[in-house]
Amino acid sequence: MKIRFILFFAVFTAGFTHAQKMPISYDFGEKYDDRYKYSNLVSISEDGTGGTVLVRSYYTGMILKPKGYFIEHYNKDLELISEYNYKLKGPDLIEGYLRNGQLYLLFLDYNWETLSYDYIVHRSPISNFNFTEEKLLSIQSDQVQQPYDRNYYNRNFSSGFTTTALFNDDKSAFIISTHFKKGKINKHNIYLFNASLNKIFEQDFSNEIEDKNYAFENIVVSPNMERVYIIGKAYFKKKRFTALERKFQYELIMLSKQGAITQNFDGPGKFSEALKPILRNGNLICVGFYADRKDNRYNGLGYFKLDPITLEVQIRKYNPFSNQFMTDKFGTEDAEQVKNLVFKNVSFTQDDEILFNAEEYFVTSSVQANSSGGRIRVERFHHNDIVSAKLNLKGEMLWARNINKSEVTQGDGAYASYCSYTKNDNTYFFISSSAENPQLLNNERVIFKQGMSRNRNVFVIQLDKHGKMSYEKIIDDKEARLPLMVSKPLVDFNDNAVLFYAKRGTKKQLVNVSIN
Repeated sequence: MKIRFILFFAVFTAGFTHAQKMPISYDFGEKYDDRYKYSNLVSISEDGTGGTVLVRSYYTGMILKPKGYFIEHYNKDLELISEYNYKLKGPDLIEGYLRNGQLYLLFLDYNWETLSYDYIVHRSPISNFNFTEEKLLSIQSDQVQQPYDRNYYNRNFSSGFTTTALFNDDKSAFIISTHFKKGKINKHNIYLFNASLNKIFEQDFSNEIEDKNYAFENIVVSPNMERVYIIGKAYFKKKRFTALERKFQYELIMLSKQGAITQNFDGPGKFSEALKPILRNGNLICVGFYADRKDNRYNGLGYFKLDPITLEVQIRKYNPFSNQFMTDKFGTEDAEQVKNLVFKNVSFTQDDEILFNAEEYFVTSSVQANSSGGRIRVERFHHNDIVSAKLNLKGEMLWARNINKSEVTQGDGAYASYCSYTKNDNTYFFISSSAENPQLLNNERVIFKQGMSRNRNVFVIQLDKHGKMSYEKIIDDKEARLPLMVSKPLVDFNDNAVLFYAKRGTKKQLVNVSIN
């Protein structure tokens, strides 16, 4: 049974917009019992009829180990209509998606019989689960410790084999990159597949890696799938660097059946970071951050318009962070350094202006004692400030704002971070916090902290078309007894809605939030 709430609220906080009405409605689905207390949400997709299919990896045992994948199918009324336990141990799940009533699960597995790394797809109709397997690729290699390497820092190319799979935004296509090194053999291939698993083309990228190793991060595919544009870090092999100096440059690679073309963006005193490729109305655009020095600080936003065929740069624009942005973040204009920003998403206004969003993300580690008297290394994942900026068609920055927040997690990051949605030139950011209210600093800055309570509130932060900020707690922790996975939503652009999965222990439900 759905429980529906509608909110119309006004904000009167100093330093923010006045009396702004933000109509938000939300539906709670029924709470259901769940047999697996420990799990991670790995995929959430629309089923084509308004319903939702979720895939979770689950863990059981005295020492928690992965045992399989639990699949849930909900209808448009947020009602659970079927569940399926896919008991599968061994391969690593890379991505899951739905296409034409079929659920596709892409795995990477090591085959001890052939001594190779295999990309395998398991697929099944969602109307009657019955999985079949199909091998996409097989690459001969010794087994290595971390073959699938897609973190933002500390890339390792010395293990002998590394691979990455990247999907475009609507998951209609994906690439697989494989890099194998042994002795004098140094082979790098890139494959483009469509969502139906047809190989569009394959490119030998080995000539490009004599002086550089590539770590790919984002892709965009042309509508006819004749070209794929890949953004990645190109790490220099033979140059000497100081301890704090950047060891890479960002490059754009265009692949087609005719070959590969590369373009870099760094110029005198300008070094790019966290770039995102965009195809919009036949234009190829890359937008991200830049630094004035070869270190890990950022100084502003970069915008590059390129010829989609030759990759020639037609517009190159650097926008330094504004005084307002620095005041948002630090309370003064130049007190500290901006760094560790990771691209999150991009959207467009009705006038084709760009809204670019990123997050301050980094990893720390420490050694601590465990229950048996030993010492273990613990990694902590920090999801901090939100950065949002608006650029016009010429690449000029109209405004940039920083939203202060502080979150850290050692495990599942689905409950941390944020998601955003843009409608009518307004951007809405959804975050989850155990704090009852954000902290106001100097009546101008606001900071959302993680809080200590077990239950979580859901806040919405709005940036209007002028970059003015307002916020409100839209779902109280007394209503939402289960925490929402705010960073893994299902976004419905047709109905202007964002669907969240909520879970704690053995209870679960869906929550649908509409922007009216």
